[in-house]
Amino acid sequence: MLVRIKNWERYGFTSWIEAAKKRLHHNVLAIALANKLARIAWAVLAKGRAFELTRINDADVRSA
Repeated sequence: MLVRIKNWERYGFTSWIEAAKKRLHHNVLAIALANKLARIAWAVLAKGRAFELTRINDADVRSA
């Protein structure tokens, strides 16, 4: 996912990845993305619902 920049917007990760790229080494970024995807998958399975993409603004991304 980190290699295919065109897909970032499709999955709603553009702002999160761009912010993380500025502060994390690329190996740490890969682990952080895997962790984020695992948490999303767990939440979807635990709640028994479909994934619903919700967009957040850049200010929320930077404060997290």
